[in-house]
Amino acid sequence: MAVLTVDAGGEQLGLTVGAVLSLSLSPPLVGVSVSRQAAMHELLREAGAFGLSLLAGDQEAVAQHFARGVPPLAHWHGIERRPGTTGAPLVEGALGWIEARLVDEHETGDHTLFVGGVVAVQHGRSGPALVHVGQGYAAL
Repeated sequence: MAVLTVDAGGEQLGLTVGAVLSLSLSPPLVGVSVSRQAAMHELLREAGAFGLSLLAGDQEAVAQHFARGVPPLAHWHGIERRPGTTGAPLVEGALGWIEARLVDEHETGDHTLFVGGVVAVQHGRSGPALVHVGQGYAAL
């Protein structure tokens, strides 16, 4: 699990995503799929860059928080973050972070696959990763 984050002109938004795709090693490219109905969809286009915080096994509450569609006023309430090199906020306590600039997008059914050129990668703490299994979460 990861939290996809953007900063579009000062408006910061996060969205839990179940998968981050490694698309290419040279150049380094990653992909994330976002519903065209999600508020994140147009903000990601506007921002032109995004961050990915790879969640640790004990960060289920963070995953649930950003999966719920929290109102803007409470969107970052209780969530520790720091600015990334692209401006997108990064969730503290993650296993690692990937930052990318938007380089392409592809319509895929009711979602868009956003492709990012990786500009920064950082290691976080060690431990199991948070994964979505069935109707819940598990640390693996």
